[in-house]
Amino acid sequence: MFLAVSIVCDDYFLPSLEIISECLGLSQDVAGATFMAAGSSAPELVTAFLGVFVTKGDIGISTILGSAIYNLLGICAACGLLSNVVSRLSCWPLFRDCLAYTISVAAVLAMISDSRIYWYESASLLLIYGCYILVLCFDIKINQCLMKRFSPCCSCFTKAMEENAEQQPLAGWEESGPLIRQQSRTDSGIFQDEMDYSQRSTSLHGLDEISEDHPSVFTMPEAGMKRILWVLSLPIITLLYLTTPDCRRRFWRNWFMVTFLMSAAWISAMTYVLVWMITIAGETLGIPESVMGLTLLAAGTSLPDTVASVLVARKGNGDMAMSNIVGSNVFDMLCLGIPWFIKTAFINTTGPIEVNSSGLTYTAISLICSVVFIFLAIHLNGWKIDKKLGAICLVLYLVFTVLSILYELGIIGNNPTRVCGN
Repeated sequence: MFLAVSIVCDDYFLPSLEIISECLGLSQDVAGATFMAAGSSAPELVTAFLGVFVTKGDIGISTILGSAIYNLLGICAACGLLSNVVSRLSCWPLFRDCLAYTISVAAVLAMISDSRIYWYESASLLLIYGCYILVLCFDIKINQCLMKRFSPCCSCFTKAMEENAEQQPLAGWEESGPLIRQQSRTDSGIFQDEMDYSQRSTSLHGLDEISEDHPSVFTMPEAGMKRILWVLSLPIITLLYLTTPDCRRRFWRNWFMVTFLMSAAWISAMTYVLVWMITIAGETLGIPESVMGLTLLAAGTSLPDTVASVLVARKGNGDMAMSNIVGSNVFDMLCLGIPWFIKTAFINTTGPIEVNSSGLTYTAISLICSVVFIFLAIHLNGWKIDKKLGAICLVLYLVFTVLSILYELGIIGNNPTRVCGN
């Protein structure tokens, strides 16, 4: 299932995201916080519905809160350690996403404090996400206003203004002649370099020139280990080829929305199997469901976020990687709000949803601390993602995971545990 998700993400999801961003004229961070976050967070949405309507346990909320810590620290560590490019970051996108996520986590913490979820509480989560989308719609204007207001007292805003002043505004694509383009938050094209757009269509992971159609997925790699992996994954490649249009090829390029939706659907279906397998394993081994959600399920459902963020970080698109990391967590709060609202407002209107909030309260508080740490660490690191920041995030994530497991098992603290199946 991990291999299948990585193939879907690399061959179908990211290319479709590229074309969507080009058509809508999205900047790096807005694309990462919206379409990229929503598509790669489809597993969390599936897991949330499973936890509310199928298993009727805490596996949905614990998975989302656990994967949020993994997104903040684990994926940031992967972007720093697995990328040879030092990615520069802008101040406003990170501040915007961290603020929205802090508000969302605080709202969830207030809701689960009494172990009951009412319809108006779940509706407030949807309202928060709606306000977040509204801010993204006017992101450029808000960014320019804040930079003018706070640039005298904040060095990071001053640097951002200097960078924007050096870069020319985008006038549109040219049919001929070179088009000089630098990375800017006001750019609509997010994957183009200083080359003629009419000669090639670049992507997050190095697509070939548009004059040469992209090779078929059935083309065998030349390297030995890649050949072995290609043969092992051939059934998955064949299934995806028969069901999802490859928008990297000329014939299917205009079908990019179908590719986006189908890749998100396949990611969700594969995650369903993953949730089922891990739930059976947890019941067999007697592992508490909250522990499963904080560890294996968290890493499994966040695998698309990991692959996507690392790929864009390797291209130097740091704003897009960080906006996907934090923006997907904001979308995850919506994932909790949707099934809660449907069940409390339309299905079971007589009473609230009961949740086990003892360990989850500790997790939510840790999330807020992690957001503050990420923002301060990036600020002290000079607004860049490098191997030093990746190593620090990795150590902190391991420490948090160990402490969370010990707390959920009752070894530290006074937290009663519940075993899967009981």
